[in-house]
Amino acid sequence: MQFPSLLLIAFAGFAAQLVDGGLGMGFGATSMTILTTWAMLAPATASAVVNTAQLGTTLVSGFSHWRFGNVNWRIVFTIGIPGAIASFVGATFLANLSLSAATPLTATILAGIGLYLLIRFSRGQVQRTMNATPHSAGLLGGLGLVGGFISATGGAGWGPVTTSALLTDGRMEPRRVVGTVNTAEVLVTVAAVTGFVFGLWDELVANLTITLALLIGGVLGAPIAAWAVSRMNSTLLGGAVGTLLLVLNVPKILPYLGVDDGQWLTVIRVVLLVVGLVVSIVGARRAKANRQRLREHPDMITDPA
Repeated sequence: MQFPSLLLIAFAGFAAQLVDGGLGMGFGATSMTILTTWAMLAPATASAVVNTAQLGTTLVSGFSHWRFGNVNWRIVFTIGIPGAIASFVGATFLANLSLSAATPLTATILAGIGLYLLIRFSRGQVQRTMNATPHSAGLLGGLGLVGGFISATGGAGWGPVTTSALLTDGRMEPRRVVGTVNTAEVLVTVAAVTGFVFGLWDELVANLTITLALLIGGVLGAPIAAWAVSRMNSTLLGGAVGTLLLVLNVPKILPYLGVDDGQWLTVIRVVLLVVGLVVSIVGARRAKANRQRLREHPDMITDPA
C-alpha cells in the first residue's frame, strides 16, 4: 500500500482512538469499517489487523487511564478473563468462516453497533444517583463472554456491550467505567490475536504495514483520549459514530437481501446520513438540557456522559 494511504489509515487510527477513549467504545467499529470499506480487506483479515493494532492501543490506553485513576482492577479481571476466552473462540470461528458468510455477518454486527449508538446517544439520558452495590461476578462474567465473542467476530463490540451495561446501572463513575473497560480490553485483545495467529498468520504478515499504521495512529491518540474523556461532547460524538457505521455498513448488507441497485443504495446512504445527523443533534440538545437539570438538582441525578 502506498504511503499516502498508510498515512490516512494512521490518521483513522488516531481518530478512532479518540472516539474509543471518549466513549469507552468505537476503535474497533470505526477501524473495521474503514478497513473493509476503503482498504477492501476481507472481514476476518480486517478483524485480525484491528485486534493486532489494539495490542498497542489498549496497553497505552489502559496505562493512561490507570495514571489518571480511572481503573477498578477487580472488575478488570472479573470481566476481562471470560472476555478473553470468548474472544479466542470468536477469532477461531471467524478465521474459519468463508468470505461470503463473513461479510454479511461482520457488516450486520457493525451496523447493529451503529444503530445502538445512535439510539443510545439520541436520548441524552441521565442516571439516577449512584448505586453503591458492587457488581456481581456472574453479571460481569456474562458481559465479558458476550462482549469478547462479538469483538472478535465483528472486529468490534467489546465497548458497546460492556461499557454500556456498566454505565446504565450507575455503580461506577463514567470515567472509571471507560478506564476499566479499556484496561480489560488488553486481555480480550491478546486472546483474539492469539486465535488469529493460528488461523490467519499469512494474512497478518501480508498486512503488517497497515497494522503498524493503525497502531501508530491509535497509540498517539490514546493518552489524549484518556485526558479528554471528561471533556468531550460524548453525546454528539456517539451519535456521529453511530451514523457513520450505519451509512457504511447497511449498504453491504442489502445486496444479500436482494437490494443491489446502485441508485437505491445511494439514496439509502443519504437518508441514513441525514436522519443520523438530525438524531445526533437532537440527542446533544437533550443532553444539554439534562446537564442543566443536574446543576439545578445535583442530589437527584448523575450525568452519565
